Amino acid sequence: MSAAPDLPAAVLWDMDGTLVDTEPYWMQAERELVEEHGGTWPDELAVQLVGQPLLVSADIIRRRSPVDLAPEEIVRRLESRVVAQIAESVPWRPGARELLAACREAGVRCALVTMSWTSLASAVVAATPEGSFALQVTGDRVARGKPDPEAYLTAASELGVAPGECVALEDSPAGVGAAVAAGVPTLAIPHVVPVPQVPGARQIATLEGLGVADLRGLAAATGSAG
Repeated sequence: MSAAPDLPAAVLWDMDGTLVDTEPYWMQAERELVEEHGGTWPDELAVQLVGQPLLVSADIIRRRSPVDLAPEEIVRRLESRVVAQIAESVPWRPGARELLAACREAGVRCALVTMSWTSLASAVVAATPEGSFALQVTGDRVARGKPDPEAYLTAASELGVAPGECVALEDSPAGVGAAVAAGVPTLAIPHVVPVPQVPGARQIATLEGLGVADLRGLAAATGSAG
C-alpha cells in the first residue's frame, strides 16, 4: 500500500532521544565504563556525545578519561550495556509508538536513521510491531555519520523516494543538521540538548497527539518556531 498524495512519502526516524529515550542509558553506560577505569564522567561531557557517531563519541571518551580501549571496543562495551537495558525496558518517547502505528496504518513507510549500530537498532525494532520499519540505516553502515547527510540520503535512496518528499524526526543538533543537509523537511523535537533554530527544520514540543497527516503540514512550515 502506498502513501496518499497528501502524506509524506516516508518518515525517517532518528532513534535515540526521538523514538526511544535511551540517552540516559547511554550516559549511564559511559559513566560506568569510565569509572571502571578510575575516572569520572560528568554530565557536561555526556551531553557532548548526544547525536554523535559512536566512534566520535568513543574518541572523546578516550581523550577525556583514563579509558584506553580501542574505539571499536568502547562502542561494543557501551552498546552491549544499552542493549541489556533495552531488554529490560524500552523507554518510548511520548507519542512515538502511536505515530509509528499511524504511519503503518496509513501505508507510509518508515526508516530508522540512527548513529547507533545494528545490534542496538535491531533490538529496538524487534520491540515494535512487525513491519513498523521498512529499513534501518545505522552508524555502522555509513562512512560519515551525522551531521553529514549520508545516512538520510541513503535512507531515501534505498526507499526509492526523493528526500524532499519525506519528513525526518530528530532531537539533536547533529541529527537535525544531517537531515536538513540531505534536503529532508525536518521536525526537531529537542529533548536532552537544545537544538538551534535552522532553516529547513521546524521545532515542536512533542510527538504526542500528532497524526501522519500533521507531519507534512508541519514540515512544510520548516524554519518556523513550533
